[in-house]
Amino acid sequence: MRNLIDAVDLSPEELERMCDLAADIQANPGEYADACRGRRLATLFFEPSTRTRMSFESAMLTLGGTVLSMPDGATSSATKGESLADTIRVISCYADIIAMRHPFDGAARLAARYTGVPFINAGDGGHCHPTQTLADIMTIRSETGRLCNLTVGLCGDLLYGRTVHSLIRVLSRNEGIRFVLISPKELALPDYMMEGLEAEVTESLEEALPKLDILYMTRVQKERFEDEAQYERLKDAYILNAERMRLGGAQLRVLHPLPRVNEIAPEVDDDPRACYFKQVSYGRYMRMALILTLLREAQDSPRQATVPYAGSCPNRRCVCHRERCVPQEFIRTKDAVRCAWCEAEAVPETIG
Repeated sequence: MRNLIDAVDLSPEELERMCDLAADIQANPGEYADACRGRRLATLFFEPSTRTRMSFESAMLTLGGTVLSMPDGATSSATKGESLADTIRVISCYADIIAMRHPFDGAARLAARYTGVPFINAGDGGHCHPTQTLADIMTIRSETGRLCNLTVGLCGDLLYGRTVHSLIRVLSRNEGIRFVLISPKELALPDYMMEGLEAEVTESLEEALPKLDILYMTRVQKERFEDEAQYERLKDAYILNAERMRLGGAQLRVLHPLPRVNEIAPEVDDDPRACYFKQVSYGRYMRMALILTLLREAQDSPRQATVPYAGSCPNRRCVCHRERCVPQEFIRTKDAVRCAWCEAEAVPETIG
């Protein structure tokens, strides 16, 4: 079955085709009004979401399909102890395609192993949020006319921000992409993501703004912090306001995955360079294109081969530590042995 677990599951060519399809849906909505008639989308959200869940549901309904919705984990059989694998097996009997958000890193990869229908990762913990990346990519292409030769600033929470990680991995495959990483040291991009990346690192938003074609703002996510005192200290590290916007050029486009708290002042909303609400619309068209693509091209997805390893996953938020009966499995990448579920670098066993 063709699934979307990570945005890099799509090749650059597939991503361009999906952008083309989304743009055609936007331009010719009537031609797609019955494209999914008779099909059912199940939305399984084990943690709070407004935009992503409603975007998926709106996308499916606009395509003429129907929706089976589980708005939060409190309404699922997980509260009775049902495993995620069993939940997915059951929902596969009811739906033609599944979109799931889950708080545990790697949960999407686990669910995709047990699904009987196409599966979409709508966010798994701090790991991946691929459909937000699809929205980001279409916004950038639509607003700038290209996906290459861009200087992209990423500001705020670069450590825990799954949208940032996905966007970097996808954009870095294109020619002429330069990143400017703007964050306090405590929220810097993880070291493993810096390898081979053409990037400037700074703590100054003011210094970065004049250089940028894209500024991708993020909120400091309270739910990703175990230390509340650290969150309180860092939550207002960067606030984009009208004064700072004057430092950016006419070509600048400001994106944000939303929700925002106070990292973008409301006065910026009226600036024509602010694209974060357009981003929401682009995201719905890209989710429509994704649903159509997966339903049309359903096929077996290759499973990455695991390797034996005498060690463990250090990520305590990984699904292998949170779901019963989930084995610790490992894959070998070019730089390290990593957890097959959440991609954290594995740690070897200590003897004695």
